[in-house]
Amino acid sequence: MDRQLGKNGPLVSSVGLGCMGMSGAYGQSDDKQSISTIERALELGHNFLDTADYYLVGHNEGLIGQAIQGKRDKAFLSVKTGQLVAPGPNGAVGPGSVTGRPEYIRNAVMYSLQRLRTDYIDLYTLARIDPDVPVEETIGAMADLVQKGVIRYIGLSEASVESIRKAAAVHPITALQIEYSLWSRDIEAEVLPTIRELGISMVAYAPLSRGFLSGEYKKPEDIKDGRAYMPRFQGENFYKNLEMVEKIKSLADGKGCTPSQLAIAWVLAQGEDIITIPGTRQIKNLEANIAAEKVNLTAEDLKSIEDIMPAGSVSGNRYPEKFMSALNQ
Repeated sequence: MDRQLGKNGPLVSSVGLGCMGMSGAYGQSDDKQSISTIERALELGHNFLDTADYYLVGHNEGLIGQAIQGKRDKAFLSVKTGQLVAPGPNGAVGPGSVTGRPEYIRNAVMYSLQRLRTDYIDLYTLARIDPDVPVEETIGAMADLVQKGVIRYIGLSEASVESIRKAAAVHPITALQIEYSLWSRDIEAEVLPTIRELGISMVAYAPLSRGFLSGEYKKPEDIKDGRAYMPRFQGENFYKNLEMVEKIKSLADGKGCTPSQLAIAWVLAQGEDIITIPGTRQIKNLEANIAAEKVNLTAEDLKSIEDIMPAGSVSGNRYPEKFMSALNQ
């Protein structure tokens, strides 16, 4: 099932592949397995591959570059930029400050092209809005890249209504990448109506709320990676959220699908201008996620889901407080 990206954009798969977890974001990953998963996505016609130049300092782009060799025409490459990295404990690398400086953007895209082994990027997205650089300047630099044929479409991520409007006044914005799921619906009030007014599609990331909506986790101790620091996965929040997930699981059982498939189907049911990019490293999960396209949610189903998980019902923020401040700039 393909959907048009943006008012005048290309057709892309409604269920894409988020590749971040292939570079150690959620525990140890396996490069060979990850490449096989990317290749399988393309075999199945699911062409939207989402990455970022800062995912393990370019490692993620390198994986995709290997996987798409000989089949570049089958892949739609979505690349985020503008998030710097910083050293973390025990030699780890974590998110640092953000930058929208035009000179940074022009430099970063060349490294991305090299790692991806391609001469153009389909969708180039500003990962966060830099509060110290007018967004018009950043988008102006990206518009120059479009003119040069280096990138084809421009995207924003986690941007406010004000930033979206300012950016769109400089150059057409094709997509807004933002967290959207049963548990992350704050954009419905202002952001979603704005992008629809402007003809901008949504690329919904974390449709499973980083795996919580899969129903696979039963206690906070089950989380062995960075998600353990996210408020929704902690203490009392965890158990309150789990109660709702168990109800969703019962509903999914009645539909003959998994809770994950129900959650993805719900996102897709919110509009034809939405695609979603659940992340996985495994072919079996990829195929299960893609099968969510076939889950038909009736008006009664949607009401039942709403009764179980109304907007704002989740306990805890989606990021630790220090990262929340970078959102909605």
